[in-house]
Amino acid sequence: MQSKIPVIGIGNPLMDTITHVDFEVIEILGAEPGSMNLVDLEQLNTVLTKVGEAVETPGGSCANTMRGLAWLLDNDKNFSLPVYSGAVGKDKLADRLSVGLQEIGVEPALSRKEQSSTGTSVILVTPDNERTMFTYLGACRDYSEMDSPVDYLNKNPLWLHIAGYMWDTDNQKSAIKYTVEKALSHHVKISFDLADPFVVERYRHEFINWLPGKIDLLFANRTELSYLTGLDGEDEEILEKAGRYAETIVMKVGKKGCWVSRKGYSIHFPCVDIAPPSDTTGAGDSFASGFLYGIVKGETFHDCADIANRIASGIVTVEGCDYSNIDRNYVLGK
Repeated sequence: MQSKIPVIGIGNPLMDTITHVDFEVIEILGAEPGSMNLVDLEQLNTVLTKVGEAVETPGGSCANTMRGLAWLLDNDKNFSLPVYSGAVGKDKLADRLSVGLQEIGVEPALSRKEQSSTGTSVILVTPDNERTMFTYLGACRDYSEMDSPVDYLNKNPLWLHIAGYMWDTDNQKSAIKYTVEKALSHHVKISFDLADPFVVERYRHEFINWLPGKIDLLFANRTELSYLTGLDGEDEEILEKAGRYAETIVMKVGKKGCWVSRKGYSIHFPCVDIAPPSDTTGAGDSFASGFLYGIVKGETFHDCADIANRIASGIVTVEGCDYSNIDRNYVLGK
């Protein structure tokens, strides 16, 4: 029996540069703590002057999720490799990013762009372990329908996973809409991560019109789902109103864990604290990888949420989104 692709992911491929800074650095740069800020090359160079010793990791929201999924699957013979699609430059940074994906078991389906350089995200971690991101998208913004991984749809993928950051240019947006329609015609289930409160603020009305009837699994934190629904009440109220946007809603509530809501029925799953947090980089992306792992393995929502909570709790204890430094057996409850 031919193994299936568990998930095809589409996102912005970035090389993450992670460094620790004092609170005043964020203030000097004029950023809101914990935010994701899109910058141009000049602004990026200004941020880089604040970077001291740093860790470099292949990243971007969806790439982190695909890496986490590959790490959890650990070459499971029932599946082929997760696939990751995005646009990069024709440069050495793209080469390192591609190798980094392959080393952890993700198949890169990256389009090389002559006119742009590979995207970079500088992640400044403050003493409270919050991360503030400054992202230069570069070639990511050139992703188009021509780059869509539609050929992989003929290889029986189970899921297509998309990060909301792909709404930042018209050509990226068109590529996502095109790929989703093709995926639905192949009976592939669609997972969508709202990704960031500022993404929801910018594109709320577009999401309201586009999401219903297409999305099987919607990931969001409480703030993102509050912005989408226009509600700031009890968790259950927000989830009830969000029900029209996807069959299953997974709402992260930080240290309190998550809610899973399906067809009007919602249940809360508490988080598991294993150690004091060190760096929240990739926590939400890791959570999605854990939940998707449970889904493709046929686990119950209870187990999916437990794995997702455990991997998110683990990743915040290490520097960057580095799965090799957390205990896989613990994440899987072994």
